[in-house]
Amino acid sequence: MLARDPDKGSILIVLHQELSSPGRVGQLLAASGYHLDIRRPPLGDPLPDTLDNHRGAVVFGGPMSANDPDEFVKRETDWLAVPLAENKPFLGICLGAQMLVNHLGGRVAGHDDGLVEVGWYPLRATQEGRGLLDWPDMVYQFHREGFSLPSGATLLAEADHYPNQAFRYGDNAWGIQFHAELTRVMMQRWVVRGAQRFVLPGAQAGREHLAGRMLWDMRLKRWLEDFLGLIFEHRPPANAPQSAHSVARNVTPVRRDAEPS
Repeated sequence: MLARDPDKGSILIVLHQELSSPGRVGQLLAASGYHLDIRRPPLGDPLPDTLDNHRGAVVFGGPMSANDPDEFVKRETDWLAVPLAENKPFLGICLGAQMLVNHLGGRVAGHDDGLVEVGWYPLRATQEGRGLLDWPDMVYQFHREGFSLPSGATLLAEADHYPNQAFRYGDNAWGIQFHAELTRVMMQRWVVRGAQRFVLPGAQAGREHLAGRMLWDMRLKRWLEDFLGLIFEHRPPANAPQSAHSVARNVTPVRRDAEPS
């Protein structure tokens, strides 16, 4: 869980559309005392040459693919060398995780049959994931591509359709495929603006997105606060297994080969 402090410094927030929001991730970080330095590379915002003036960074999702040829996609993917080299806490969400996978030499791709995850789907924590914190059973997804597990990364959570759902690389870099950051207003907007995806193989109807929120969102929100505390403050949840209190400094790689919001 995130500790409250009036001035913790800045977190770099990378968004990919003019009206995109950091949602609950931004709300939780700001409420605990972090300043949010929001940048939008597709709109021309530069990324810093160093994170010396930041406590960490979060790269969010977007409608584009991590494989797109746009200049900003390559520039942003290359920029991930900065938090990795400086050992600053980094979280990639959906597109952000896929960019990290590409940067680390992994592969981002969809299913040949077009299968997607759009809606609520089961999640299973791995042994390594369970050693860090308590994971939700159901998570919200909105993607058409998934990623392989980069060499040297540790798989933390998995699922049926897209096996690799959460991973950790080294001491500081984390990637998740699913979306825990959506507020109620954000989900309603996604359901309206993304309705054309609901006919894709494996997608759920919009009413299921909203109904699922009533069932599973509260636990997902609690998990998110614990997860952010683990990433940015090395603070395991109070009820975490004993192994989490060392923040799993000695990572044992788990290799398992197997998308954009």
